[in-house]
Amino acid sequence: MHLDVQDLRNFYYRSTLGRAAQAAIRGRMLGLWPEAKGLTVAGFGFAVPLLRPYLKDARRVIGVMPGPQGVMAWPAGMPNVSVLAEETLWPIETGQLDRLVVMHGLETSERPSQLLRECWRVLGPGGKAMFIVPNRAGLWSRSDKTPFGFGRPYTLGQLENQLREHDFTTESHCAALYQPPSSRRFWLKSGTLMERAGTRLPAILAGGVFMVEVSKRVHPQNGQKSREAPPKRIRVLEGLSNPRPEPAWRAGRQGDSAI
Repeated sequence: MHLDVQDLRNFYYRSTLGRAAQAAIRGRMLGLWPEAKGLTVAGFGFAVPLLRPYLKDARRVIGVMPGPQGVMAWPAGMPNVSVLAEETLWPIETGQLDRLVVMHGLETSERPSQLLRECWRVLGPGGKAMFIVPNRAGLWSRSDKTPFGFGRPYTLGQLENQLREHDFTTESHCAALYQPPSSRRFWLKSGTLMERAGTRLPAILAGGVFMVEVSKRVHPQNGQKSREAPPKRIRVLEGLSNPRPEPAWRAGRQGDSAI
């Protein structure tokens, strides 16, 4: 079940913990995708807090928000690029996207397989997607004070297997949110240091979320390829230079007329 867009907005834009979480996840994402110059970028679920760095140079940025969640205008102070859509039917042409970010979308979806097929459809050749989900073993998935405490948390293996079954190839993975999901001043001040230390740890250990980068896998066409024989060239005046022998029936008719 999707969270309400008002609750998500209040967490990421009006709470200190939410802004810290936003900065931590966005920092890891920018390490993998530092720029999107000339690219078409979209986010599904509530991924718009991560997309702001791409607004300047990307060819187009789209925030797709599912109907059960609701939609909000984004970005503030600029022309709106958010759209409300069916969870498995987005108003985006097939193969249109170069980059896709999914956050608070997969783990809360009631139809994850159909959602992943829609993600595959909208990605173009060479397109990449980033799936951000709660870590089942992390502290953030055990607290209902943050949006990561709702929906189905994943292990890294579960997420990668599910993506592989839907024709995605894993390119890289990492984790974020190593600080505890607490609003206490001590933990908030220590958050940046803990995130830096967490980058040196295996992703499976203590991160609150997994971030898996994938590319679209396209299957080759089935069947054998056949080549048509090139048409023979017709030489000019071929019939005059190489006259064809007359058919037997015509030769016989000429003989009968002579009799």
